[in-house]
Amino acid sequence: MAATVSYDEVEVGTELPAASFPVTRATLVRYAGASGDFNPIHWNEKFAKEVGLPDVIAHGMFTMAEAIRVVTDWAGDPAAVVDYGVRFTKPVVVPNDDKGAVVEVSAKVAAKLDDEARTVRVDLTAVCDGQKVLGMARAVVALA
Repeated sequence: MAATVSYDEVEVGTELPAASFPVTRATLVRYAGASGDFNPIHWNEKFAKEVGLPDVIAHGMFTMAEAIRVVTDWAGDPAAVVDYGVRFTKPVVVPNDDKGAVVEVSAKVAAKLDDEARTVRVDLTAVCDGQKVLGMARAVVALA
């Protein structure tokens, strides 16, 4: 399946539809099972606090994966993402309540990179509780 967004119709500055991703303790347990990452900072409040964290935190790779969904949903094909990288700037703290945390992600086309390969660079912003949780979040996307 190829990306459904046309390179010729996309302009620098194009904003992708933003999305919000809820994160609960149950979400973290499911992700730990799928990823095999059972580090206690992701599920044990006492341990997380003992190592200096404010509470249990979401897995960095989980946060990264949720953020790129904005791009894959827009492109129409996860395989359209040919490169993706981030820096983890703040942890996503997930309280043990009915609400958990919410990661809000926005993105925009920052550059057209290669006319022949039909690639663009998309810059993402991921925020939780008003704080940026991913820095330098950028994806290279091959468009139709």
